[in-house]
Amino acid sequence: MLSHGLRRSLTVFTLVVLVIVYVPLALVLLNSFNTDNTFGWPPAGLTLHWWQLAWESQGARDALWTSVKVAIMATVVALALGTLAAMGLRRTRFFGRNVVSLLIILPIALPGVVTGLAFQNGFRTILGIDLSLWTIVIAHATFCIVTVFNNVQARFARLGSNFEQASMDLGAGRLTTFRLVTFPMLRSALLAGALLSFGLSFDEIVVTTFTASSQDQTLPIWIFQNLFRPNQAPIVNVVAAVLVVFSAIPIYLAQRLSGSHAEGLTGAR
Repeated sequence: MLSHGLRRSLTVFTLVVLVIVYVPLALVLLNSFNTDNTFGWPPAGLTLHWWQLAWESQGARDALWTSVKVAIMATVVALALGTLAAMGLRRTRFFGRNVVSLLIILPIALPGVVTGLAFQNGFRTILGIDLSLWTIVIAHATFCIVTVFNNVQARFARLGSNFEQASMDLGAGRLTTFRLVTFPMLRSALLAGALLSFGLSFDEIVVTTFTASSQDQTLPIWIFQNLFRPNQAPIVNVVAAVLVVFSAIPIYLAQRLSGSHAEGLTGAR
C-alpha cells in the first residue's frame, strides 16, 4: 500500500503533467474560434469564420483526404501482417523466435528520423523507387503492425488455446476453427489495433516527411508548411484542432474496447 504522502505526490505530479499536455491543446482549439488573427489574449470574441475558411481551403481538404487514404491502407496492411505474425509466432517454436518478435516491435521504438531516413535511402538508393503515396503507406505500415501484433499477442496470452483445441478435438479443421473460434475471440483486439493504427498513421509527420513526394501532402505536413505564414495561421489552428479530434477518437475507442473486453473476461471468471 502507498503512503498518504506518496499518493498525494503522485496525484499532484499527474495533474501537473496533464495540465502541461492538455492546456496547449485547449488553447489551439480556443484560438480556432478567436476573432483576432494575431491570437490576442484573452480573445476579444469568438467566430466560426476561420472554420469556414478552413473548409473552403482546397489544400487543407486535399491533405485531409491524403491522410485518411494513407491511414486506411496502412491499417489494412497492419491488420493482415500483424495478425499473421502473431499467430505464426504463437503456433511455432524455433531458434531465434524472440529475435523475430523484437524485430517486429522495433520500428515503433526507433526514432522517427532514423526510420524515415532508412526508408528514404531504401526506396531511392537501393530499390530505385520514386517517393509516392505508396512509399508513405509502406513506411507507416511498419510501425502500425506493432499495435496489431501486440494486441493479438496479448489476447492470445489471456485466452490460451483451450477453445481452439476443443474445436479441433471435435473434428473441426484449422480454417473452421479460425473462422468460428479464433477470429471471434480476436475481433475486439483487431478492432482496437486497427483504431490505434489509424490514429498513429493519421497524425504521423516525421517518417512521412522522408517518404512523401512533393505531390503527396498529408495533413500534419500541410500544418507544418503553413504554420509560419501569417495569413494562414488562423486556418492552421482550425486544422490542428481537427487533427487532434481525428487522432483522439480512434485511440479513445481502442482504449474503451480493450478495457471493456478485459472487464468481460474478469466478470466471466
